[in-house]
Amino acid sequence: MVSLATLGAFAVIVIGLFVIPGPAVLLVGSRAVQGGRKAGMIAGLGIAAGDLVHTLFASIGLSAILMTSSIAFNAVKFAGAAYLLYLGVRAIMEKPSDPQLPQVAPQTSAKIFGQAVVIEVLNPKTSLFFLSFLPQFVHPEQGSTLIQFLILGLVFVMLSVIYTSTLAAGIQAIGRAAKRISWLGRWSGKIVGTIYIALGLKVAFQNK
Repeated sequence: MVSLATLGAFAVIVIGLFVIPGPAVLLVGSRAVQGGRKAGMIAGLGIAAGDLVHTLFASIGLSAILMTSSIAFNAVKFAGAAYLLYLGVRAIMEKPSDPQLPQVAPQTSAKIFGQAVVIEVLNPKTSLFFLSFLPQFVHPEQGSTLIQFLILGLVFVMLSVIYTSTLAAGIQAIGRAAKRISWLGRWSGKIVGTIYIALGLKVAFQNK
């Protein structure tokens, strides 16, 4: 099972990543602006469903690797850490930009949900993120790795639903608040980059 300390650290980092606007957040925001709270929440549920698919594939695949060889699993874990380091350095060096809500056409609830699922499932960056992110919080000595992966993935999905629903419900208020804290946009890349680098370094120090 996943320890409370690991679960707490995982939740804090995930929330920190959610706060910084990304493609999924921008999609939810655009849907909420275009079609209201309900449309935004449905888009958020679609994104969470897509993340659940990534969770299942990552959990089964990584657990199978561990069953084959602990050395192979550690290799995947280090490769994931290296990828997170790469993302971190790139995010820090990237020039800050003003994220704009994408233009979306009005659609039915079913289409909004389906589109969000497809966008999230077919995003290769999301797949790579799950493959590199989840192993950093899994400890084979604490029991079934498959269960650990699933728990972490479900926590990620649950936090995603809560966050996107809150975002959709208060999109106007959040938009006004965002304008008052313009520094967040300027420093968002550095904040995310620092989180990625910290995760990458975590593996190196853990295995010494």
